[in-house]
Amino acid sequence: MENMLGLLRLHVIRGVNLAIRDSHSSDPYVIVRMGKQNLRTRVMKKNLNPEWNEDLTLSVTDPTLPVKIMVYDRDWFSRDDKMGEAVFNIDPFLEAIRIQNQLGGLPDGTVIMKVQASRQNCLSEESKIVWHKGKIVQNMFLRLQNVERGEVELQLEWIDVSDHISI
Repeated sequence: MENMLGLLRLHVIRGVNLAIRDSHSSDPYVIVRMGKQNLRTRVMKKNLNPEWNEDLTLSVTDPTLPVKIMVYDRDWFSRDDKMGEAVFNIDPFLEAIRIQNQLGGLPDGTVIMKVQASRQNCLSEESKIVWHKGKIVQNMFLRLQNVERGEVELQLEWIDVSDHISI
């Protein structure tokens, strides 16, 4: 693998108030894309508030690549319908890793960094990057774009593949 910096585990928790794409509901699933990597969750039949609780893991080789979340409605006899998308950068998350590596020994629950929701990101509310049980995690609610409604809740976790990260 080309200069892998680490692994980014995305815990796809749930969708909230997703758009209707079938007659009364939708059969949503999520695709996560970073560079050439594509991962997907299972389909949740007839559910506008699905709880996937699935872990998808990306190899991070280029920290400048954005992560794209795409939600689709599974159709069995025609092309799957788009239910929105969201894009985010992992720069703040990687900066929090650098800070934690410099400080070390943080107490559990320490907020390393806060990322404010803005027009430059798809966050629907402030997102905290926290030292939790010996790991750096970031919980986020992403507002889906190009759709009338819907959010996806994720948790990011860094998996170090070396002794120390020099991102």
